[in-house]
Amino acid sequence: MAEQSSSSADTSTRTGTSPGAGAGAGADERVLRDVVLWAASLVRQFPELSEELAPGRRAPAGSAPRAPHAGRDELIRTERREALLLEQRHGLAVPGHGAAPIRLHVSDAIRDITDGVVELEEAVCARLALPRPRRAGVVERLRRVVGLLDEIAGHPVLARHVRDEVRRMARRCARTLGEAETVVRVSGRCPWCDSVSLRAFPDRRAVLCVNPACVCTDPACGCQDDPAYRHLWAEEAWAELADASGARPEEIEAAMDDTEETAC
Repeated sequence: MAEQSSSSADTSTRTGTSPGAGAGAGADERVLRDVVLWAASLVRQFPELSEELAPGRRAPAGSAPRAPHAGRDELIRTERREALLLEQRHGLAVPGHGAAPIRLHVSDAIRDITDGVVELEEAVCARLALPRPRRAGVVERLRRVVGLLDEIAGHPVLARHVRDEVRRMARRCARTLGEAETVVRVSGRCPWCDSVSLRAFPDRRAVLCVNPACVCTDPACGCQDDPAYRHLWAEEAWAELADASGARPEEIEAAMDDTEETAC
């Protein structure tokens, strides 16, 4: 399941849609809310990849942490760059201040996401006839893309492309980190597929249908063209979902406070 430091990429989620609801202007809004959701996830998780790239040795249990010496961070960055180059060119791991070997699958993810975010921001600016964006890190670039959502909203094809790319990169980041999201069962049947497959995801404060065969009729929903995507009901749609599914609104609220991970 898909996977999610605060920034201007707030963790708002898409509005839900029940059978029979129109897909007019609101469809673009749901796509934009998806961008915000996935961008917030990526903003939160991407910095963690650097820690996974070559985690340093930990101090013995019970010992007080030592104050970092001047230039320590730059030394670690330099050694990691050198180690990565040697790993890629010769398959050698370099000992040093950060003696742990470079994890190539993590470095691949960092490079893919970094290149993807750069290309995405440049494509957005080109489509909106804006100047080429100045150089910046992944998090800052994502914040700038989210800051352009009002302009992106006027270009439905561009909005869906942004949603798809940010979603893809957020998923890769989460997979690389091996994060598992809390999932809580919700009673009732999905209004779309009539299966008992409704689950609450407290981290996103959203209810999803986890049935892989479930596809709604909203052309803006990601379940239409992405087999890994699941239809989602955000908080403002829970009452409507409860009426349509037979679940109790208070049960959905309680599920969002559940910290126990359950099977899908």
